Amino acid sequence: MKTQLLALSMGDPAGIGPEIIVKAYAEQPQLMQQVCVLGDAQVMQRALQLCREHGPGQSWPELLPVPDWQQAVQQGGQAGRLLLLQACDMPETLPAFGQVQALAGRMAADCIVAGARAALEGHAAALVTAPIHKEALALAGVDYPGHTELLQACAARHAGVSVAEMPVRMMLANPELRTVLNSIHVSLRDAIDQVTAQQVLETIRITHDFLQRTVCARLSRRPRIALAGLNPHAGEGGLFGREEIDAILPAMAAARDLGLDVHGPYPPDTVFMQARAGARQEPPFCDAVIAMYHDQGLIPVKYLGVEQGVNVTLGLPLVRTSPDHGTAFDLAGSARADCDSLVAAVRMARWMTGGQPD
Repeated sequence: MKTQLLALSMGDPAGIGPEIIVKAYAEQPQLMQQVCVLGDAQVMQRALQLCREHGPGQSWPELLPVPDWQQAVQQGGQAGRLLLLQACDMPETLPAFGQVQALAGRMAADCIVAGARAALEGHAAALVTAPIHKEALALAGVDYPGHTELLQACAARHAGVSVAEMPVRMMLANPELRTVLNSIHVSLRDAIDQVTAQQVLETIRITHDFLQRTVCARLSRRPRIALAGLNPHAGEGGLFGREEIDAILPAMAAARDLGLDVHGPYPPDTVFMQARAGARQEPPFCDAVIAMYHDQGLIPVKYLGVEQGVNVTLGLPLVRTSPDHGTAFDLAGSARADCDSLVAAVRMARWMTGGQPD
């Protein structure tokens, strides 16, 4: 990487994103000194003022707008400064807290696109994204259901390929467990249809490539991947469904033919416990579990605590991490939201790009 600077999109301005960003700068000044926020100056100033009012004894950062990435790099080595690049049109009236609004969705989307461009063009080493609201994106006319799909489209456009030629997957990780999703933001009916041998094999490959470049590159061994079944008891030999027999097992066999260390499918009600319990063994039970649909994989990670969870997009030609929680409209404007998951996302991005998290 030519730069150590991380880009951080501010998220939905009606949610807690701007507030937890300010708190992260205050609580982890060394970690955040090489981070530049892509957002709106008025929104971030409002968040800073709120935090000051609710935490008068805290040392809060100084908001420092910069005109371009060159200035951001020059100013980025000093703790206590919240670097800001204006990445969206300045609104005449700031979005109200805690409400789904087209204006907020548009501002959030513009900041995400600016962050993706910065990472793809080498101005930033990675992109960390604060939470957005999917309904607000839709109201703004953004034709993508979430961060993952929008970033996939940006990266595909930059590479000059179709979206289909740049498959991505979502991973949720904390210190005890990593889960990768075979499908992302689709209905449960559609998620079941996506449990095919081709799709599962692609998920295995993307997961393996990520682990090989990051986690296992530092351990000098092959990644170990566990597959969750789709059905109760992993189908019980076809008694409770045939997806394991017709799709998951053939995908695993094809992956093993490629030299990948993949095992399963395991009953989905126990595989996450096995992964957590075996995480500190050497070799571990697995380095990641592949879940067959969204909630199957996210519930166990979030149950262990959202404050340490990090969302990582796999398959992109850029590093992207995010907190594993949403906009928390019920807390927006109160300065009570916790920044721990955002801090974990920044640490993860720093680690994934070869740097030290502190």
